[in-house]
Amino acid sequence: MLTRRTLLGTAAAATSAAAMGIRPAHAQGRPFTFVSWGGALSATEKEAFMDPAEKKLGFPITNTSPVTYAKIRAMVEAKAVEWDVANVGGRFAFEGRDKGLLEEIDTKIVDVSKLDKRWVLSHGIFTNTGATLIAWNTKAFPGGGPQSWKDFWDVKNLPGPRGLYNFLYYNYEAALLAAGLKREEVYPTTPEKVKQAIAKCQELKPHVKVWWSAGAQPPQLLSSGELAMSSAWSGRILDAQKESTAVSMTYKDALAWGNCYVVLKGSPHKDKAMQLINYCISEEAQLRLLPVGTYGPVLGSAAAKATPEQAKKQVMHPDNIKDMLVVNEEQAAIYSVKHEEDWKKFQLG
Repeated sequence: MLTRRTLLGTAAAATSAAAMGIRPAHAQGRPFTFVSWGGALSATEKEAFMDPAEKKLGFPITNTSPVTYAKIRAMVEAKAVEWDVANVGGRFAFEGRDKGLLEEIDTKIVDVSKLDKRWVLSHGIFTNTGATLIAWNTKAFPGGGPQSWKDFWDVKNLPGPRGLYNFLYYNYEAALLAAGLKREEVYPTTPEKVKQAIAKCQELKPHVKVWWSAGAQPPQLLSSGELAMSSAWSGRILDAQKESTAVSMTYKDALAWGNCYVVLKGSPHKDKAMQLINYCISEEAQLRLLPVGTYGPVLGSAAAKATPEQAKKQVMHPDNIKDMLVVNEEQAAIYSVKHEEDWKKFQLG
């Protein structure tokens, strides 16, 4: 299953536009379209960004999901772009740039002057924040769950079936932190570090019951008790906690990232796409993320206006981010492609 962070694989890249039902004439005559990942994230974006943007900007926005990177490539190569703005993992903003799949951000329309430079890329803008963190079943650990990746790997003192992401992405960082590297030592990526990370995952492999690929899996499997602990996306866990106390989480040792908005190369609505991105990073739009409480703002002035209760849930809150590793998406784009076969061999071994 293609998910939020899956890269363009060899087989996916070969998939034809015709096989995906992409029709050039249809693409040119269709409404403005935003594509994201579904679930809590799409619901958050629709409420905080897309619905208000329709009124503010004066044009209708069709929301769809999920993102598939193979389809982005097929659309662009066929010159039949059906999506205008896509929410992608930050690393795809680099890969898509290098493959000629994305438009350069027009800073004459998109005002990036108030954003921290970490959220601004040449071919993408981060609009909201999340994290890959450790979550656990509260019945399995009534006294409190793991507080670090070292704890996550400690099967002796914290026993129970684990869940990990199905790709090298995130596991590279988590495994090196579990191995004792300091946050500032995780990057730059080297073949030796990748080898060390995979070896650390091999150590835990007998205790990993589920290699998940969809964000909905960890909260479901933790709530049911099938897993004792799992890596998970923060927004999915925060959303699950609105309905249940069966799952808890920590931001300690979490891997912080942002959701990146890109414009597909050849979009017939390029200017509107830039206007939408500009609106999404405005304080007006960023403030709407706070009461939703799943994904947080990238704009500092908006984050600063969070109530104490809202602030506890924000990745960028000083008390949270100080204990996290911020994912280097450019490095992740490199190791995910360069060492994809090494990871596949590990999984099959």
